Amino acid sequence: MNDISPVFHGTTIVSVRRGERVAMGGDGQVTLGNIIVKASARKVRRLYHDRILAGFAGATADAFTLFERFEAKLEKHQGNLLRSAVELAKDWRTDRVLRRLEAMLAIADREASLIITGTGDVLEPERGLLAIGSGGGYAQAAALALLDDARLEPADIVKRALTIAGDLCIYTNQNHVIETL
Repeated sequence: MNDISPVFHGTTIVSVRRGERVAMGGDGQVTLGNIIVKASARKVRRLYHDRILAGFAGATADAFTLFERFEAKLEKHQGNLLRSAVELAKDWRTDRVLRRLEAMLAIADREASLIITGTGDVLEPERGLLAIGSGGGYAQAAALALLDDARLEPADIVKRALTIAGDLCIYTNQNHVIETL
């Protein structure tokens, strides 16, 4: 699986970029233990005047807290993705309440794709390919293989990667939400 994070059951988020074009998608499955409690959750959204894509893996309430904090950082720093991400990561690592949150964020704009972890890391993976969640490793492998086909748009790669992850990961389904910039 994904070596940079604990395994969060119930989601797969993947993002692919080609130059300034970027797509991010997620499945809709939420589980409680080994029970599916929702199949159509929306885990990818647009932020800051629709200029930033964000997706989460982990505890839903924790992710909403992080979205709110990240949106506040974006407002404070006029949409500067990297600075907002670093500031959120610093808060996440040092704040006693935030430190207990169990979630990860995948974020992207037209220039950068980043993963923010609860350990204070802001990671910019190679080739602009992000994948988090329980099916993240499957989606990452599929997207990496598909990136070599120059005919495919980022949204097409995200869709196919999520489909493959959903076929392999029991915590990932075929209800996809895909956003593009």
